[in-house]
Formats: sequence, C-alpha cells, structure tokens
Amino acid sequence: MIRIIESKNIGRLISRKAARLTEAEGVVRPILEAVRKRGDKALLEYARQFDRFERKSVLVPEAELSAAAERLTPDFRGAVETAAANIRTYAKRQMPHEWYFEARSGLRVGQIVRPLDTVAAYVPAGRYPLPSTVMMTVIPAQVAGVPNVCVASPKPATEVLGTAAMLGVSQVFEMGGAQAIAAFAFGTRTVPRADRIVGPGNIYVAAAKKLLAGEVGIDFVAGPTEILIIAAEGDPRHFAADLLAQAEHDVDASALLLTVSKRLAAAVAKEVEKQLTTLPTAAVARKAIVRNSAIVLVRSLDEAVEISNRFAPEHLNIPDATLLPKIRHAGSVFVGPFSPEAAGDYASGPNHVLPTGGAARQRGGLSVTDYLKVISVQQLSASALQRLAPAVTTLARAEGLEAHARSVEVRFGH
Repeated sequence: MIRIIESKNIGRLISRKAARLTEAEGVVRPILEAVRKRGDKALLEYARQFDRFERKSVLVPEAELSAAAERLTPDFRGAVETAAANIRTYAKRQMPHEWYFEARSGLRVGQIVRPLDTVAAYVPAGRYPLPSTVMMTVIPAQVAGVPNVCVASPKPATEVLGTAAMLGVSQVFEMGGAQAIAAFAFGTRTVPRADRIVGPGNIYVAAAKKLLAGEVGIDFVAGPTEILIIAAEGDPRHFAADLLAQAEHDVDASALLLTVSKRLAAAVAKEVEKQLTTLPTAAVARKAIVRNSAIVLVRSLDEAVEISNRFAPEHLNIPDATLLPKIRHAGSVFVGPFSPEAAGDYASGPNHVLPTGGAARQRGGLSVTDYLKVISVQQLSASALQRLAPAVTTLARAEGLEAHARSVEVRFGH
C-alpha cells in the first residue's frame, strides 16, 4: 500500500537515488569506441548481439514504412492526426523570430534563426511501443525546418514505423542502445552524423549521451519518470489514477501526492489499492508505488510548493493557476482537475520529453528551440564604430589584446 507520511519525513524521497550512470558508462565506453573506429560493422555486431537483429542494414526500407502505415487502424490514424496537429501548433508558437534593432544611430543589431542540419530522435522499444515519442521528437524538428530528421528504435513496432511514415520521415533505423547513440554521434556509412540527439532511453542510452555530449548535441540525460501532485481537495479516484499512470512506466518511477487533507490522503491511498486490483500493469506499478512513492501531509499549500520547487519534478499537477507564480522548477505543469499528465503525454500539444532527476532546475522540456540556432547579427556604420572605438580599444588593451584594438584604429587612419 502507498505510504502516508508527514512532510518532515520527506527528505529521503526528494533526495533521489543517484543514477547508476558510473557503472553504465563503463559498459558503454568500449561500444562507443568500437562504433567510432569500425562504423557499420561494429554497429551490426552489437545490434545482433543485443537486439537479435537479422537484416543486412539498419536502415528500414521506405516500402516497409509505407506498409506499416497501411496497417494502422483508422482509430489510430485519427489519434495521430489529432495529436500531431496540436503538437505542431504548439511548436509553431515556440518558434523564435528574426529581428533587427537600431540600438543607436548607425549601430544595427539583431538575430537570424537557422535549423540544425541533421537531428536524431531516439525512440525506446522496451515494454511498450512509443509512437507518441515519435511525434514529440519529430514534429518540433519539422517545425524548426530541420532538413534531415532521423528516427532510431531497436525493435520498432508497426505503430512506430507507421507514425514515422505518416509524418513523412524516411530515415528510420532499426537500432538501439549505446551503439545507436554512437552511430549518430560519429556517423557511419549507413547512419548520418547528427548535430543533436533527442529522446528518452534506458540507463545505457543515458550514459552514452552523457559521454558523447560535446561530440554531439543532446537534449538532457534522462532518469526515471516522476510526478508530483499538489491538492487540498478533489476526487480521490482522479489522484489515484494519476499516481498509477506514472507508476506503471517503470519500477523506478516516482509518484508523490502532497495534500493538506488527512481525509483525502486516506481516501487516495485506499483508491490506489482498489485500482491496482484491475490494472493490467499492476506488477510494475505496485513496485513503483511501494518503493518510490508516497502521499505527503503538508501544513499548507505554500509548504507543498516549497517542497515541489526543491524536488523540481518532471510533471507537476497543481489545483489551479493561482499557484503558478510560485512555481520555479518543473518540467511541465498541469493545471486543474481536468489536466491529467496523460493528456500531455499524447495529445494536448506541449512536449512530453521532459527533464527528470532534478534537471528541471536547469531547463524545461524538449522544444522547437532544441532544433535551432539563434545567430546574432551586427552592422556598424563608420560613425557608430568611431563612437565605440574608445570603449573597444580600452577594453582590448586591458585584456592585453593589442591586435583587437588596432583592428579598430586602422579603420580611422591610426
């Protein structure tokens, strides 16, 4: 049964278990090096060893993508179309704009926005197929204008292949694990070198992304999924369902409810047990509930917000928008009783690839800006440069960079 604790005892729950990345890094280092040195040959060896891969090439033929799309049910196609439209609309609203501004007479500054050339979306293929992750990683790249969008998945289900085809993605690779990350980081004869790799994955994928950050751009190093719910009142069935929706992902998932009401806490705990009896994924969900989850009794909603900001949850559900100004750290915020995290996972529009493990202190979720470069532009007239010359030359010489100073002065006959 999910435990009910007081807020003074929450320390262990919000100080997350350190990810076992060090051990995983030791496992993946030789894989990364092998793919760097031997390219496709090493990639195929690992694919056969870890994923029982049988093809001659990891590139999925376009005819197979089209055939997968044909096998999709009308209901599934309709769901993809609905979700994709919302994700695309949201990503378009996120797009930064080009602009120019005359800061002073003759001094014109601005920015231009350019997409990355090639991005790789990693789509896990473990316990469940994840066509939603195809949409969440591919559509913002398309909105950004990335010309080469690739998808990798070690054992892609029909829904994954079909969704990629529906989105117009032709470069789908049947590969996974650290070897897939390495292939995109270094490039092989079959796999293009990517500018950025995005998407979730297991601990070995996370370790590979961490080790190759710098060699290739990454979104973030992801850990187990998590949700934190703040509530004073409400329907216990809703809260229990939301806790279990997170818990069924993984035995390491974390689900927390912070409430001021002892009555609500007891009702939700009872409801969690009731819903587990009919949940097909109960074997996983129960372990996550017992090991990493809790209902926490707080003295006030302000204390709940303070705890939430310390935890910096991947998903945060709050009762209404009045608490939003106090929220400093969260991957994505769900407001009100009819905004379950599942809506964001699939169809409401904001991205479901989110920072975990406290990384929400540094950044938000995946967005269209992860696929873009914002490049500064500046244009100075002769008079504008002359006005700036004293500041430029003084600062340059203070730093011991004489050529910098002279590069300005030479334009005025010095």
